Amino acid sequence: MPSGKITTMQDGEDIIAGTLFLGTGGGGSAETGYKLIEDALKEGLTLSWVDVDEIPDDAMTCTPFGMGSIAPITQKTLDEIEKTGAKDVYGELAMVEAVKELGKYFGKPIGAIVPAEPGAANLPAPLVVGARLGIPVVDGDYAGRCIPDEMQGTPFINGKNSWPATSVDKWGNACVLTHVQNGYLFERIGKMLAVAAFGNTAMAGTPLPANEMKQILVRGTLTLCLEIGRAIRAAKQSGADPVEAALQAAGGWRLFEGVISAKEWEDRDGYMFGMNTIQGTGKFAGHTFKAWFKNENHVSWLDDKVYVCSPDLVSLVDPESGLGISNSKTKEGDRVVAVGMKGLEVFRTPHGLDHASGPRYFGFDLEYTPIEELMKG
Repeated sequence: MPSGKITTMQDGEDIIAGTLFLGTGGGGSAETGYKLIEDALKEGLTLSWVDVDEIPDDAMTCTPFGMGSIAPITQKTLDEIEKTGAKDVYGELAMVEAVKELGKYFGKPIGAIVPAEPGAANLPAPLVVGARLGIPVVDGDYAGRCIPDEMQGTPFINGKNSWPATSVDKWGNACVLTHVQNGYLFERIGKMLAVAAFGNTAMAGTPLPANEMKQILVRGTLTLCLEIGRAIRAAKQSGADPVEAALQAAGGWRLFEGVISAKEWEDRDGYMFGMNTIQGTGKFAGHTFKAWFKNENHVSWLDDKVYVCSPDLVSLVDPESGLGISNSKTKEGDRVVAVGMKGLEVFRTPHGLDHASGPRYFGFDLEYTPIEELMKG
């Protein structure tokens, strides 16, 4: 029996609000998520999730996910698409086709869908895939936040392979990755497939029996996203602070408030890299906060001193709506609140920090300090 479901667009807006708060600047566009949910509801699909313990231990599970950059599409790319004569074949159904292709490869049905991350588009997408295929979606994901790489997921850090995997893009191109040497190369190959598809492709991977999946799942995140979104809405309706309400629901800290004074970014190697610089207002006046991103926010500085870093979460949030802002949409002049939350313990080990999620993994020779220690000061 479903432990949660989306039956109205209000439910859809609430769960996306929750994903944006946990999104750390990535996770796909909210507009895409809204459309996926709206279209599914109009078709009469039931978008639901179940407690993971309801899935039989021997069921084959997989994770459908998008691979690519969150950067806005450029005119140069549009010209390249026109030049190749590429036509949209699958559109939103590319991810459904990727799961089908993976089932064909194994010669057995996929028994459950596991979301990769709680993203504004990347959470609704597997919910819709599960509904279209009649496959249960579990209440949980493999990251507990939005991430740019294979390496920030619990399968990688627990030694689980994400392959065999399938890739199907909206143009109808399909392939199967039967074997990859390691997770770093899996990420690289997946990004190259996304680049070849003019920015994004849909994949299905991490084929695990349910008994193994249950050991590494970040449980309850779909329900949490819905609760955060409902807390934000209730606060706005009552005239309370929606950011504070979301922090109470999610468990976190208000790190900074101010106005974005500068944004630098580039679309490179299938990622959006950049930095948002925020000049403080109110009690933060006279101070500066910087957040470096690789799709999502990973390293921050307060007055040029290293501050909250991955694997802990940093999201930029609109102070009026309480909604997290994608790094593809931040711009100079935006008023924002920087919020922080505790990341997964498994990524706080020396191995996790150096090889998957710490500042050094992202190329910065900086020491990581857990967010709860920083907040004591």
